[in-house]
Amino acid sequence: MSEASPMPTPMISSLQLLSTGSECFEDPKLFRSVVGTLQYVTITRPDLRFAVQKVSQFMHSPLLAHWKAVKRILRYLQGTKDHGLLLHKCRDYRLYGFSDSDWAADLEDRRKQPTISKTSTEAEFQSLAS
Repeated sequence: MSEASPMPTPMISSLQLLSTGSECFEDPKLFRSVVGTLQYVTITRPDLRFAVQKVSQFMHSPLLAHWKAVKRILRYLQGTKDHGLLLHKCRDYRLYGFSDSDWAADLEDRRKQPTISKTSTEAEFQSLAS
């Protein structure tokens, strides 16, 4: 990866990763290992969380398209080695929660939503409850 050209973003915003449509990746163990490592990296690199979460959905049967997405994340890391969060001891123990109620944008699991909300506030309360 040291010779790879860096990428400006970890994932293309219009990329739609699906569980079908490409041939199977030949080394699923390598895919799981790299994605597991990337999950660990997201502790100090929150800019990677969305992209890593998307590729993590396909750990059971990765395709070549998923591997290409993982390689793009790695190329992004290559160019941003000096980015990250500095963690230090804190005395403030307040917990903040956020939710994203835009379930319809995900082509894989948008049909699994059990309820329909009339307002965004109601959707966020349902998201929080689940």
